Amino acid sequence: MAACERRADRGFVTAEAAMVLPVLVMFTTALVWGLLVVAAQIQCVDAARTGARAAARHDPPEAVVEVARAAAPPGARVTVRREAERVRVVVVARPPVLHGLPFELREEAVAAVEEMVGVGA
Repeated sequence: MAACERRADRGFVTAEAAMVLPVLVMFTTALVWGLLVVAAQIQCVDAARTGARAAARHDPPEAVVEVARAAAPPGARVTVRREAERVRVVVVARPPVLHGLPFELREEAVAAVEEMVGVGA
């Protein structure tokens, strides 16, 4: 009778594994994708801050965009806006891997414009 019960249990184990395995794979995939999104968001933060620092030092706008894009995720859009006493750098990127999702990663950094020493002297 024990042998018969073991054979019946094997069928249940196979059925349980067939049900649980796809759920575990989906959970792991979602977890990895979430970590990739967080890493891309951190890259956007770093890119915006780097660009704002460069713009505050009176670097040309093209150089600011180039420096920010180097630190940003691939394909990110960088916008630099100079206001009276501040510069504002905005970095917008698509989430990695699943580009069809209806949201973007966006980060903004603002820095005070540094005074230029020795101008006109």
